[in-house]
Amino acid sequence: VQLVESGGGLVQPGGSLRLSCAASGSIFSINTMAWYRQAPGEQREWVAAVTRSGTTNYADFVKGRFAFSRDNAKNTMYLQMNSLKPEDTAVYYCNAGIRRYNSDSINTYWGQGTLVTVSS
Repeated sequence: VQLVESGGGLVQPGGSLRLSCAASGSIFSINTMAWYRQAPGEQREWVAAVTRSGTTNYADFVKGRFAFSRDNAKNTMYLQMNSLKPEDTAVYYCNAGIRRYNSDSINTYWGQGTLVTVSS
């Protein structure tokens, strides 16, 4: 099982980006999916999460600006980021709780990260 992010890049303050994270491999089901980020010199922090049924939760610092969605048929999650600020600059990581075929356990998987830089 692997998670692969895409969509990062350089954007000006006030701009938008859409991150994607696709899960692949021997996947039976995906439970909660989440995004985290890690700014230079900082610890990784939670950004948002969505349950399998679609219930979303956001960190206060992105509420009203970011939107998290998932496509269960494609095993893919998306993070639409609007009104970006310089302090949103970070490596963004996706995270998912995945049950593999022929397994009763749910394990946590991480993507490799995608860099988002907000700068003029």
